[in-house]
Amino acid sequence: MNNSKRQGMTNWASLGPRFLPFADAASADLPLSRLLRLSLFQISFGMAVVMLVGTLNRVMIVELKVPAHLVALMVALPLLVAPFRALIGFRSDRHRSELGWRRVPYIWMGTLVQFGGFAIMPFALLVLAGAGQSAQAPAWIGQLGAAMAFLLVGAGMHTTQTVGLALATDLAPAHKQPQVVGLMYVMQLLGMIASAVVLAEMLSDFSPGRLIRVVQAVAVTTLVLNVIALWKQEPRSSLRKPGAARAPGEDESFSAAWRHFCSGPHTLRRLLGVGLGTMAFTMQDVLLEPYGGEVLRLSVSQTTFLTATLAFGGLIGFAAASFVLGRGADPYRMACWGAVVGLPAFAAVMGASSLQSTALFVGGVFFIGLGGGLFAHGTLTASMQTAPPEQVGLALGAWGAVQASAAGLAIALGGILRDLLAAPLGTTDAYVGVYGLEQMMLLGTLAAMWPLAQKKRTGHQGARALQDKVSA
Repeated sequence: MNNSKRQGMTNWASLGPRFLPFADAASADLPLSRLLRLSLFQISFGMAVVMLVGTLNRVMIVELKVPAHLVALMVALPLLVAPFRALIGFRSDRHRSELGWRRVPYIWMGTLVQFGGFAIMPFALLVLAGAGQSAQAPAWIGQLGAAMAFLLVGAGMHTTQTVGLALATDLAPAHKQPQVVGLMYVMQLLGMIASAVVLAEMLSDFSPGRLIRVVQAVAVTTLVLNVIALWKQEPRSSLRKPGAARAPGEDESFSAAWRHFCSGPHTLRRLLGVGLGTMAFTMQDVLLEPYGGEVLRLSVSQTTFLTATLAFGGLIGFAAASFVLGRGADPYRMACWGAVVGLPAFAAVMGASSLQSTALFVGGVFFIGLGGGLFAHGTLTASMQTAPPEQVGLALGAWGAVQASAAGLAIALGGILRDLLAAPLGTTDAYVGVYGLEQMMLLGTLAAMWPLAQKKRTGHQGARALQDKVSA
């Protein structure tokens, strides 16, 4: 092969790593193929979110005629598990199975629990709705069965994601963690988008039998994806012989570990910022489409497009944050930039009502997604980087617990405030009032997070000055 052909082959080979999104997340020990396979658990998580919040939400209300308040209660049940994510992460940090694994047993058990919840869910829903022969069953059986199904799915989802992210942190080199975070959450968003399209098509011609087949297909798909994701990922280097002494700190209680974790530098301030920022960006989740329909008179198809716009903004935010953080940027500053982007974005959404501008509204929705992506990536990367190796699961579990709990509280609070403000202020001002509250929360987020960015920057400058002094 002559030099020109060899150079041409070299250039073609370099195109993949240079232009393939998140190809720079790979490393010698964690190649891109293995990393993409590991990220399959995020696709199953996204699929479960769409099934619970989107598909089943609509099916129960419209096709099965289940009362809306009962549906809202069922959909909210998985959030009861969210505060326990810190405990789940802590247990996976300390666990040593006889096969030498820490993370794999928890991901596997979470997968089985999620599979079990989906397996019984369609039958429980049909009993709950009194469809077909199940009309003879007592109402409490359907309610209890549906509640158990939703709780099992929620427990499995939160366990799998918490420990899966901890495993990704264990496997990724420190300088590649921001790109790995971005890839994991982009895969979750892609899983949500693809699942929404596929599930909507599969249930377009609804029948009880089709509901059973679709939900159980989701259960099997979850099991298959998570098994493929786990296969030969975690090394067994921590194998402990029977009767061997446990490592120091392995018997530490959760309360002691939590006190030690909270005593770390700025931990509580960081978690406060995560909670405020998450509430600010998610309170509008249940309001954007009604706002577009009631205030801007948009059609159903036009308001449905808003969800895709918000998700696309989140994708761009995660990709941009991965690119910048992977080159050494401060994750706290990235989170602050996400809050800064959110302030004018909400202003644009609020101003669209007075100007009756659909373009301004859609632009604001896109930048809300963009700011939310920057913020989430920054705070999660900060949690990963500041956690000691023996507390990675606890740190990521604490982030997930605060993030998921704040999101659930914000969604409920957004709908309640909108209804409370509508009577005295009117529909339009009620929406604007909620968006204004979200802007105030973003300002509170900046007040909590900005000092962390400044302190870290000062620390870096002091370390560099000391190094220059020693060199001189």
